[in-house]
Amino acid sequence: MKNFENKLVFITGGSSGIGLAVAREFVKHGSSVLLIARNVQKLEAARDSLAKDKKKHTKIEICSMDIGKNTEVKNILSGQLESFGIPDILINCAGLAYPDYFEKIPFGSYESTISTNLTGTWNVLSALVPSMKRGSQIVNVSSIGGFVGVFGYTAYSASKFAVIGLSEALRAELKPKGIRVSILCPPDTDTPGMIEENKTKPEETHAVSGNVKLISAEKVAMGLIKGIKNHKFMIIPGLMGKLTYLLKRLFPSFIFALMDNDVRKINAKREIQKK
Repeated sequence: MKNFENKLVFITGGSSGIGLAVAREFVKHGSSVLLIARNVQKLEAARDSLAKDKKKHTKIEICSMDIGKNTEVKNILSGQLESFGIPDILINCAGLAYPDYFEKIPFGSYESTISTNLTGTWNVLSALVPSMKRGSQIVNVSSIGGFVGVFGYTAYSASKFAVIGLSEALRAELKPKGIRVSILCPPDTDTPGMIEENKTKPEETHAVSGNVKLISAEKVAMGLIKGIKNHKFMIIPGLMGKLTYLLKRLFPSFIFALMDNDVRKINAKREIQKK
């Protein structure tokens, strides 16, 4: 898929962060977008913010729902298929994270993370894939934390590793039907979600995450567009993200050693502070 003019794009998590940045890129390319999220006020604000980039023939619509609820997703999206149309492109971008030490993460936060990041992706796919046509494109959003287990992100990494596995299996199933599946794995991104994560993020996590530079949501969105155009399965924005992926595949012990060293430094600093 090289041209996005007149394409219909469904984007979960489209009210803010990476999802909103992705929506803006598609709107600039002449696509009509359906923004999907829970908060109606944020959806309305997102729609208004995209209006200046909208072309006369394109549409920007919003849809409020909880993607973690299977029946709700199927009922609402069946109506959207009739009113908005069958998507040419589906971006499963909705996600959340609650970083902390494993033993401090409440079970409710674990459940919410899995419900949104994994079950939500499954629910949207199950509602839309049967209607999608040859030549369609699906992009599921994982993370660098989906191929590198990061200190403090046990629940998040569990969900995002699973999204990669889901995407690989789905890629094989849908390829004969002419539907492409890709996976987007951004590094830490400057979004409202990251601000929330920093409130509970352990000191060790800050140290480990600091090895990969924070990038903008706009850069992630441009990387996604480029990845689709180049028929990439694994789309990783940023040079450091790509290098991390390569090192994890070829030299996993090196990546583990780097992270372990960061954790040791934090522990050593704590010991000094105790004295």
